[in-house]
Amino acid sequence: MECGPQTDGTIRVGGQPLNKVTEFKYLGSLIRSDGDSLPDARARVNTAWLKWRQVTGILCDRRMPISLKGKIYKTVVRPVALYGSECWPATIKHEQSLHVMEMKMLRWSLGLTRFDRVMNEDVRRRMGVVPIVQKMREARLCWYGHVIRSGDETTVKTAYNLSPPGQRPRGRQKKRWLDRLAEDMRAVNITTEDALDRAKWRKACKQADPI
Repeated sequence: MECGPQTDGTIRVGGQPLNKVTEFKYLGSLIRSDGDSLPDARARVNTAWLKWRQVTGILCDRRMPISLKGKIYKTVVRPVALYGSECWPATIKHEQSLHVMEMKMLRWSLGLTRFDRVMNEDVRRRMGVVPIVQKMREARLCWYGHVIRSGDETTVKTAYNLSPPGQRPRGRQKKRWLDRLAEDMRAVNITTEDALDRAKWRKACKQADPI
């Protein structure tokens, strides 16, 4: 790999210039030219559907116990959808996409359609699956506690820039990872200081069913 004589930062591989793009996908996230990095919910949903289709022989088999279907979904399909979610500044749009995906999978696993008029809560109870949004919150809080308990000079704490925030630019602000964490901590009634107590933090975070 070598840089060409141009001053615009063109990168050449084997003498051929690489195409310049404003965004590209890396491990399920979109990396943008402005330095922003957000999860592409559609990419995670599509990947999870691919994994779901690989196990439809079990999930859609009426002879299989429902409890077994729930375990397979939680151990095979859901982790694919939540890969890297502990670092997402997730928005309502992201959560809604994953929620719709999950309910379709669970209903099809039970052989249900909307015409059966079965509530989402009943579907989850039968499958033994909590809302995927709760698992996302659990992953974010667990990771945040790890970051807080790490040393001040560690790479991970430097990368997240956990120092007191400075002045933000005017206009509508993009939701940051720390903004999402603040909402999560209010939801489970904990503070940043509680992260130093590992047992208390784990008890507050691990409220959803285990993977």
